[in-house]
Amino acid sequence: MDIYRPQPQASALGTRVDIRAVMKEVYLWMTLGLLTSAIVALVFALSGLTEAIFPVLIIAPFAQIGVVWYLSARITRMEASRATNVFLLFAALMGVTLSTVFYWAALTDIYLALFATGAMFAAMSIVGYTTEMDLTRLGSLLFMALIGLIAATIVNIFLASETLYWLVSYAGVLIFVGLTAYDTQWIKRQAQQLEVQGANTGAAVVRQVAIMGALKLYLDFINLFLYILRIISRDR
Repeated sequence: MDIYRPQPQASALGTRVDIRAVMKEVYLWMTLGLLTSAIVALVFALSGLTEAIFPVLIIAPFAQIGVVWYLSARITRMEASRATNVFLLFAALMGVTLSTVFYWAALTDIYLALFATGAMFAAMSIVGYTTEMDLTRLGSLLFMALIGLIAATIVNIFLASETLYWLVSYAGVLIFVGLTAYDTQWIKRQAQQLEVQGANTGAAVVRQVAIMGALKLYLDFINLFLYILRIISRDR
Protein backbone atom coordinates (compact mmCIF):
# COMPACT_ATOMS: atom_id res chain seq x y z
CA MET A 1 0.00 0.00 0.00
CA ASP A 2 1.14 3.49 -0.76
CA ILE A 3 1.84 4.81 2.74
CA TYR A 4 2.05 8.54 3.24
CA ARG A 5 5.36 9.28 4.96
CA PRO A 6 5.58 12.84 6.26
CA GLN A 7 9.04 14.34 6.37
CA PRO A 8 10.08 15.73 9.76
CA GLN A 9 10.71 19.46 9.73
CA ALA A 10 13.88 20.68 11.34
CA SER A 11 12.12 23.63 12.96
CA ALA A 12 9.38 21.53 14.56
CA LEU A 13 9.75 20.70 18.23
CA GLY A 14 9.34 17.09 19.30
CA THR A 15 6.01 16.21 20.89
CA ARG A 16 4.30 13.21 22.36
CA VAL A 17 1.88 11.61 19.92
CA ASP A 18 -0.81 8.98 20.35
CA ILE A 19 -3.25 7.53 17.84
CA ARG A 20 -6.36 8.95 19.46
CA ALA A 21 -4.95 12.47 19.48
CA VAL A 22 -4.12 12.27 15.76
CA MET A 23 -7.54 10.82 14.89
CA LYS A 24 -9.23 13.51 16.96
CA GLU A 25 -7.39 16.21 15.01
CA VAL A 26 -8.31 14.53 11.70
CA TYR A 27 -12.01 14.57 12.53
CA LEU A 28 -11.77 18.10 13.89
CA TRP A 29 -10.40 19.46 10.60
CA MET A 30 -12.79 17.34 8.55
CA THR A 31 -15.69 18.82 10.53
CA LEU A 32 -14.36 22.37 10.09
CA GLY A 33 -14.07 21.70 6.36
CA LEU A 34 -17.67 20.48 6.19
CA LEU A 35 -18.89 23.50 8.18
CA THR A 36 -16.98 25.83 5.86
CA SER A 37 -18.60 24.23 2.82
CA ALA A 38 -22.07 24.36 4.41
CA ILE A 39 -21.78 28.04 5.34
CA VAL A 40 -20.48 29.04 1.90
CA ALA A 41 -23.20 26.97 0.18
CA LEU A 42 -25.95 28.60 2.25
CA VAL A 43 -24.58 32.12 1.70
CA PHE A 44 -24.35 31.66 -2.06
CA ALA A 45 -27.76 30.00 -2.36
CA LEU A 46 -29.66 32.48 -0.15
CA SER A 47 -28.00 35.56 -1.62
CA GLY A 48 -28.59 34.53 -5.23
CA LEU A 49 -24.87 34.48 -6.01
CA THR A 50 -25.19 30.91 -7.29
CA GLU A 51 -27.47 32.03 -10.11
CA ALA A 52 -25.23 35.01 -10.88
CA ILE A 53 -22.12 32.87 -11.36
CA PHE A 54 -23.80 29.71 -12.62
CA PRO A 55 -21.86 29.64 -15.95
CA VAL A 56 -18.60 29.81 -13.99
CA LEU A 57 -19.60 26.78 -11.90
CA ILE A 58 -19.05 24.60 -14.95
CA ILE A 59 -15.27 24.95 -14.50
CA ALA A 60 -15.38 24.87 -10.68
CA PRO A 61 -14.77 21.08 -10.47
CA PHE A 62 -11.53 21.50 -12.42
CA ALA A 63 -10.33 24.11 -9.91
CA GLN A 64 -11.21 21.76 -7.06
CA ILE A 65 -9.32 18.88 -8.65
CA GLY A 66 -6.33 21.19 -9.05
CA VAL A 67 -6.40 22.16 -5.38
CA VAL A 68 -6.67 18.50 -4.28
CA TRP A 69 -3.77 17.53 -6.53
CA TYR A 70 -1.65 20.44 -5.29
CA LEU A 71 -2.32 19.66 -1.63
CA SER A 72 -1.73 15.91 -2.03
CA ALA A 73 1.50 16.36 -3.99
CA ARG A 74 3.10 19.10 -1.90
CA ILE A 75 1.77 18.69 1.63
CA THR A 76 5.02 17.16 2.94
CA ARG A 77 6.89 20.29 1.81
CA MET A 78 4.32 22.80 3.06
CA GLU A 79 4.22 24.59 6.35
CA ALA A 80 1.39 23.21 8.47
CA SER A 81 -0.46 26.55 8.46
CA ARG A 82 -0.31 26.75 4.66
CA ALA A 83 -1.62 23.20 4.25
CA THR A 84 -4.49 24.07 6.58
CA ASN A 85 -5.33 27.21 4.59
CA VAL A 86 -5.28 25.30 1.28
CA PHE A 87 -7.63 22.68 2.73
CA LEU A 88 -10.07 25.33 3.95
CA LEU A 89 -9.85 27.10 0.57
CA PHE A 90 -10.79 23.82 -1.10
CA ALA A 91 -13.72 23.39 1.31
CA ALA A 92 -14.91 26.92 0.47
CA LEU A 93 -14.70 26.23 -3.28
CA MET A 94 -16.62 23.02 -2.78
CA GLY A 95 -19.23 25.00 -0.87
CA VAL A 96 -19.79 27.21 -3.92
CA THR A 97 -20.43 24.12 -6.04
CA LEU A 98 -22.64 22.52 -3.38
CA SER A 99 -24.85 25.61 -3.33
CA THR A 100 -26.43 24.27 -6.53
CA VAL A 101 -28.09 21.39 -4.63
CA PHE A 102 -30.63 23.86 -3.25
CA TYR A 103 -31.87 24.36 -6.83
CA TRP A 104 -32.43 20.71 -7.74
CA ALA A 105 -33.25 19.04 -4.42
CA ALA A 106 -35.95 19.74 -1.83
CA LEU A 107 -34.80 20.92 1.59
CA THR A 108 -36.36 17.87 3.27
CA ASP A 109 -34.41 15.61 0.91
CA ILE A 110 -31.19 17.42 1.78
CA TYR A 111 -31.82 16.95 5.51
CA LEU A 112 -32.64 13.27 5.00
CA ALA A 113 -29.53 12.75 2.86
CA LEU A 114 -27.34 14.44 5.47
CA PHE A 115 -28.76 12.23 8.22
CA ALA A 116 -28.26 9.06 6.17
CA THR A 117 -24.76 10.12 5.16
CA GLY A 118 -23.77 10.89 8.73
CA ALA A 119 -25.02 7.52 9.96
CA MET A 120 -23.35 5.52 7.20
CA PHE A 121 -20.12 7.49 7.40
CA ALA A 122 -19.87 7.06 11.18
CA ALA A 123 -20.57 3.33 10.96
CA MET A 124 -17.98 2.68 8.25
CA SER A 125 -15.38 4.90 9.89
CA ILE A 126 -15.76 2.84 13.08
CA VAL A 127 -15.39 -0.33 11.03
CA GLY A 128 -12.23 0.99 9.38
CA TYR A 129 -10.74 2.01 12.73
CA THR A 130 -11.53 -1.19 14.62
CA THR A 131 -11.18 -3.96 12.02
CA GLU A 132 -8.11 -6.18 12.08
CA MET A 133 -8.56 -7.00 8.40
CA ASP A 134 -6.09 -5.43 5.98
CA LEU A 135 -8.15 -3.30 3.59
CA THR A 136 -5.28 -2.61 1.19
CA ARG A 137 -6.64 -4.87 -1.55
CA LEU A 138 -10.11 -3.43 -1.07
CA GLY A 139 -8.68 0.04 -1.58
CA SER A 140 -7.16 -0.96 -4.92
CA LEU A 141 -10.45 -2.46 -6.09
CA LEU A 142 -12.40 0.60 -4.97
CA PHE A 143 -10.02 2.91 -6.83
CA MET A 144 -10.57 0.96 -10.06
CA ALA A 145 -14.31 1.01 -9.44
CA LEU A 146 -14.14 4.77 -8.92
CA ILE A 147 -12.49 5.22 -12.32
CA GLY A 148 -15.27 3.16 -13.88
CA LEU A 149 -17.87 5.22 -12.02
CA ILE A 150 -16.45 8.47 -13.38
CA ALA A 151 -16.39 7.04 -16.91
CA ALA A 152 -19.99 5.83 -16.63
CA THR A 153 -21.10 9.22 -15.32
CA ILE A 154 -19.53 11.00 -18.29
CA VAL A 155 -21.08 8.53 -20.75
CA ASN A 156 -24.52 9.01 -19.22
CA ILE A 157 -24.33 12.76 -19.79
CA PHE A 158 -24.77 11.94 -23.47
CA LEU A 159 -26.98 8.83 -23.15
CA ALA A 160 -29.30 10.16 -20.43
CA SER A 161 -30.14 6.57 -19.53
CA GLU A 162 -32.44 6.14 -16.51
CA THR A 163 -31.05 2.66 -15.87
CA LEU A 164 -27.45 3.84 -15.97
CA TYR A 165 -28.40 6.75 -13.68
CA TRP A 166 -29.57 4.36 -10.98
CA LEU A 167 -26.61 2.02 -11.43
CA VAL A 168 -24.17 4.92 -11.07
CA SER A 169 -25.99 6.31 -8.03
CA TYR A 170 -26.10 3.05 -6.08
CA ALA A 171 -22.56 2.12 -7.14
CA GLY A 172 -21.38 5.54 -5.94
CA VAL A 173 -22.87 4.92 -2.50
CA LEU A 174 -21.22 1.50 -2.24
CA ILE A 175 -17.85 2.78 -3.43
CA PHE A 176 -17.67 5.70 -1.01
CA VAL A 177 -18.96 3.60 1.88
CA GLY A 178 -16.04 1.27 1.22
CA LEU A 179 -13.57 4.14 0.78
CA THR A 180 -14.62 5.58 4.14
CA ALA A 181 -13.55 2.38 5.89
CA TYR A 182 -10.37 2.10 3.80
CA ASP A 183 -9.31 5.72 4.33
CA THR A 184 -9.99 5.52 8.08
CA GLN A 185 -7.68 2.52 8.34
CA TRP A 186 -5.08 4.34 6.21
CA ILE A 187 -5.17 7.32 8.58
CA LYS A 188 -4.94 5.06 11.63
CA ARG A 189 -1.77 3.49 10.22
CA GLN A 190 -0.21 6.89 9.68
CA ALA A 191 -1.09 7.76 13.28
CA GLN A 192 0.54 4.53 14.43
CA GLN A 193 3.73 5.49 12.61
CA LEU A 194 3.74 8.86 14.35
CA GLU A 195 3.17 7.16 17.70
CA VAL A 196 6.17 4.90 17.11
CA GLN A 197 8.33 7.92 16.25
CA GLY A 198 7.32 9.41 19.61
CA ALA A 199 9.27 12.49 20.66
CA ASN A 200 10.98 12.64 17.25
CA THR A 201 7.70 13.76 15.71
CA GLY A 202 7.06 17.47 15.30
CA ALA A 203 3.68 19.11 15.82
CA ALA A 204 3.83 20.35 12.21
CA VAL A 205 4.14 16.76 10.95
CA VAL A 206 1.10 15.73 12.98
CA ARG A 207 -0.85 18.59 11.40
CA GLN A 208 0.24 17.47 7.91
CA VAL A 209 -1.10 13.97 8.54
CA ALA A 210 -4.27 15.38 10.09
CA ILE A 211 -4.98 17.66 7.11
CA MET A 212 -4.31 14.89 4.58
CA GLY A 213 -6.57 12.54 6.53
CA ALA A 214 -9.24 15.22 6.87
CA LEU A 215 -9.16 15.81 3.11
CA LYS A 216 -9.67 12.10 2.38
CA LEU A 217 -12.58 11.72 4.78
CA TYR A 218 -14.08 15.05 3.70
CA LEU A 219 -14.18 13.86 0.08
CA ASP A 220 -15.69 10.53 1.13
CA PHE A 221 -18.43 12.30 3.11
CA ILE A 222 -19.29 14.84 0.39
CA ASN A 223 -19.43 12.27 -2.40
CA LEU A 224 -21.46 9.85 -0.28
CA PHE A 225 -23.89 12.67 0.50
CA LEU A 226 -24.28 13.63 -3.16
CA TYR A 227 -24.97 10.07 -4.32
CA ILE A 228 -27.48 9.48 -1.53
CA LEU A 229 -29.16 12.79 -2.38
CA ARG A 230 -29.37 11.73 -6.06
CA ILE A 231 -31.23 8.60 -5.00
CA ILE A 232 -33.59 10.31 -2.54
CA SER A 233 -34.45 13.28 -4.75
CA ARG A 234 -35.02 11.10 -7.82
CA ASP A 235 -37.37 8.80 -5.92
CA ARG A 236 -39.78 11.65 -5.12
